[in-house]
Amino acid sequence: MRSVWRGAISFGLVTIGVRLYTATEEHDFRFHQVHREDGGRIRYKRVCQVCGEEVAYADIAKGYELDDGRVVVMDNEDFDKLPINTDHAIDVLEFVPAEEIDPIFFQKAYYLEPDKAATRPYVLLRTALERSGQLAVVKITIRQRETLAMLRAREDLLVMHTMLWPDEVRKPDFDFLDSDVEVRPQELKMASSLVESMAGSFDPGDFTDDYTDAMQKLIEAKAEGAELPEQPEVEEAGEVIDLMTALERSVEQARSARGEAAKPAAEKKPAARSSRAGGSSRASGSARAGGGSAKSGASKAKETKEKAPAKKKAKPA
Repeated sequence: MRSVWRGAISFGLVTIGVRLYTATEEHDFRFHQVHREDGGRIRYKRVCQVCGEEVAYADIAKGYELDDGRVVVMDNEDFDKLPINTDHAIDVLEFVPAEEIDPIFFQKAYYLEPDKAATRPYVLLRTALERSGQLAVVKITIRQRETLAMLRAREDLLVMHTMLWPDEVRKPDFDFLDSDVEVRPQELKMASSLVESMAGSFDPGDFTDDYTDAMQKLIEAKAEGAELPEQPEVEEAGEVIDLMTALERSVEQARSARGEAAKPAAEKKPAARSSRAGGSSRASGSARAGGGSAKSGASKAKETKEKAPAKKKAKPA
């Protein structure tokens, strides 16, 4: 890797010499504009809008257009006079808990490599951040642009994330935010069940870039003159009657995907059956436990019946 910046972390009275390396790269396909008939590359000329002449790169400056239409031309000498600290330094401003920084502010990630003489203080800062669970909020100037950033410990390295300024995060302006949307308890319960059934541990290696794989196959097939792969048919989703039905079906699909048995929609409470069964058992147990008393009562009833006089039959009128 090639470093893109070299400077030092200013940590109190401690200075840690570091180099910055871009931590990420996109593997997207870069397509050129070409002439459809012969495949020739399309080239653009730098032409001045005023005089119509082609302009050499050395004669190109930067210009900022004002609201009234005037253009302010800026040269490199002008940028050097900016009243900000352009030293190659990463100034630590404060340390904050990780959960206090919204990821919406994050821009680009960089690896920090220490200079040979700065390895010990580098490891010291990294270990301190790792044990405390804190992040270091810093300021850094890259390519004459001061930006807010954050340092954190990741495995055996310090990683820096450049951040947006608060006024660079757009405020959401949507009509539904002003409306009072009611969420029914049974819907919330089913949605929570869906979240639980799809819960897992994040491992980036579990996911694949299907777009890149498909595009690679398409380009290779066209280069070799082979038959182009066909787009797979997308199964149409069944008609969903309401939100609750959609949630129930989603939970069933999630459990089925994980190999879990789907729970029936309606079940009799086992406790009720146990209660009735237990009641019969208790009744039977009571009869068995009081077997002597039951038999004694039956004998007494039989004796009373034998002693009772027989009823005379009524004479016919």
